[in-house]
Amino acid sequence: MKILFICTGNTCRSPMAEALLKDRIPEAEVQSAGIFAVKNQRPNDHAVEALKREGVTLTAKSQPVTAKLLHWADLVLTMTTQHKQSLIMEYPDFQEKYYTLKEYVSHADKKIWNELKQQYADYEEKRSQYIQKNQHKMDNHKLEQELKKYLQNDWENIQKLEASLINYDISDPFGGDLGIYQKTLGEIKKHIDELARKIDRSQ
Repeated sequence: MKILFICTGNTCRSPMAEALLKDRIPEAEVQSAGIFAVKNQRPNDHAVEALKREGVTLTAKSQPVTAKLLHWADLVLTMTTQHKQSLIMEYPDFQEKYYTLKEYVSHADKKIWNELKQQYADYEEKRSQYIQKNQHKMDNHKLEQELKKYLQNDWENIQKLEASLINYDISDPFGGDLGIYQKTLGEIKKHIDELARKIDRSQ
């Protein structure tokens, strides 16, 4: 499986993910790129140092995302939801390959997502039935007010479920000190370990 990691400038998060996966699975075909990357920039010094302390070498130079790279990859793992959305907007032809790293390795949210989809469907159903039943009995302003009251509990339930969803972003350490980079690296490492297990299971 050919894997492409994506972040913003391709000098911190995505090259760290690339180096960690290569360390875990040396035979893996892995690259990284950045949505706003400049070609051939050296990785961030703190990123290099944080990995060095884990016994991992980081030498990859930065490269921008291209259609050619996306075509090469079997799987494209982004560091944030925003990165994923940017790719969908700019390169919609490859969107079945796009996941955030956390989303791809996480199972915790599947149940909540299914519940949410059901709640959204029920909410829409109740909403349209209420409008059909009452639209000729009151003016639009009154209808909106009554509808809001009628659906208040359902909406609160949906918001609670949304709040319990995992945040799929790995925070950007750029501008932080070495400690911040080590924290980000720890977060990435946890998900790379999951990814490596997932790859092992599928082979």
